[in-house]
Amino acid sequence: MNSKNVFNETDLIYSYTREQAIEDGVLVDVTSMAKEAGIKFHVAVTREVWGGYIVPDERSKPYGQSESGRLWDILWMFKKEAAKVKGPAMEFQVYLVMGERRKNLIDFKAIAGPGDNGDPVITIMLPHED
Repeated sequence: MNSKNVFNETDLIYSYTREQAIEDGVLVDVTSMAKEAGIKFHVAVTREVWGGYIVPDERSKPYGQSESGRLWDILWMFKKEAAKVKGPAMEFQVYLVMGERRKNLIDFKAIAGPGDNGDPVITIMLPHED
């Protein structure tokens, strides 16, 4: 019996790029506002963060909640906490009005790593996402 490994560990079978994830809507590119907030790198949020926390529900809109305002709050709190952290991963929290004037403290995490071309990128997600 031949014990030679038939799979070469360096052979890549499939790769799902960040660009594809953005095109597919798995990630939402928020780099433009991130740059306004003083973040130097490309930033994306997961679809779950976008749909669940950045886009306000109908009950929150009368209380001044908007996509741009919520996104700004998340990016700003990320930037404040990132200044204190060394390493590629961190957790941070943001108060968001959810529903009728109810403030909720929401946990997020951010991971920095290489993008499709090796450039630094940041992804903001919920703690259970990876």
